[in-house]
Amino acid sequence: MRETEIQQGETAATVGALATPALLLDKERLDRNLARLSSRMAARGVVLRPHMKTAKSIEVARRVYRSGPGPITVSTLAEAEYFARHGFRDMTYAVGLAPHTAERAMRLRKAGVDIKVLLDSPEQAMMLGAAGRAAGVTPSAFIEIDCDGHRGGLTATDPKLIAVAAALDTAGAKLAGILTHAGESYSLSEPQVLVATAENERAVAVAAADSLRAAGHQCPVVSVGSTPTAHFAEDLTGITEMRAGVYMFFDLVMHGVGVCRIDDIAISVLATVIGTKPEKGWILVDAGWMALSRDRGTAAQRVDQRYGLVCDLSGSIYPDLIVAEASQEHGILAIRSGSAHVLPDLSIGAKVRILPNHACATASQHDLYNVVTAGNDAIEAQWLRMRGW
Repeated sequence: MRETEIQQGETAATVGALATPALLLDKERLDRNLARLSSRMAARGVVLRPHMKTAKSIEVARRVYRSGPGPITVSTLAEAEYFARHGFRDMTYAVGLAPHTAERAMRLRKAGVDIKVLLDSPEQAMMLGAAGRAAGVTPSAFIEIDCDGHRGGLTATDPKLIAVAAALDTAGAKLAGILTHAGESYSLSEPQVLVATAENERAVAVAAADSLRAAGHQCPVVSVGSTPTAHFAEDLTGITEMRAGVYMFFDLVMHGVGVCRIDDIAISVLATVIGTKPEKGWILVDAGWMALSRDRGTAAQRVDQRYGLVCDLSGSIYPDLIVAEASQEHGILAIRSGSAHVLPDLSIGAKVRILPNHACATASQHDLYNVVTAGNDAIEAQWLRMRGW
């Protein structure tokens, strides 16, 4: 989809008139979520570098930065190119480097974008140096640190940490600093454990930075981040920046972790009732996993929301009504097992809103946001999302 294009049939003046399934974004909840984390980081003297992988929208980015572009994190080079076209110049590409992404990132750098990349091996450092020389630019890279065994990176005590920094020097690249992500925080729910996890993320990051400095390498940026640890960190001594993304919208997983309230979830999928099977306790809607995603991130939490929690058209929750099953274009609404609540009386053509398990995954199924304000049926704007890698 082109940036100026809205697909035929998707325009409508009100939520009730929208063709479904459709993605809704509550502007007031978005702004409230943005302000919450921004003020939290400002109070601690830490730069917030929002991760745009959730929103993938220039209009959302403009809500983050009201007075002009600021520092962002991206998860694809397509995102980097998209935001560069809209004036963003300070970016971190927070995905491990491959030859083709190194070359593509250096083309952006040559065009005036201060893009920093991520790596954790001497081989990647040499590859990055070659890409920089080919483009005629000096690359800048973070070394990825593994703080919890969740994904890639080196431990703070791995001897290869110093070797990677040395390889960057040899390759003619700059060491931007270290970067870590406490991904295991998404599986937690106890406040005291989340506080401890945030402290572990901080301590590991600072230890890695101290090791590099002790070996004679400058390490100007110490970057941490996940939405749970961003909200539960009590001490950020030694940290220079925080990255988070899903905090903009929140979702049912973040609610299960304990980071947000249901009333903070800013996006929902509008769906239409297309059938009923009262003998089975089912209501069928036209939003299946193609509209909601297959993400079942709440399955391991204390409350399994299946494929989403169901609200009425105004956003009020139907007690214990969930999307119990989803096929490609069908969702089956049912009362949660063990609940005393009864199925609401929804006729064919009635519309519902479904809160997502994982905001990033659900939003990625759609081309645009229909922007609304709670309690108002009017569609105030349509904000396009970018897609691709």
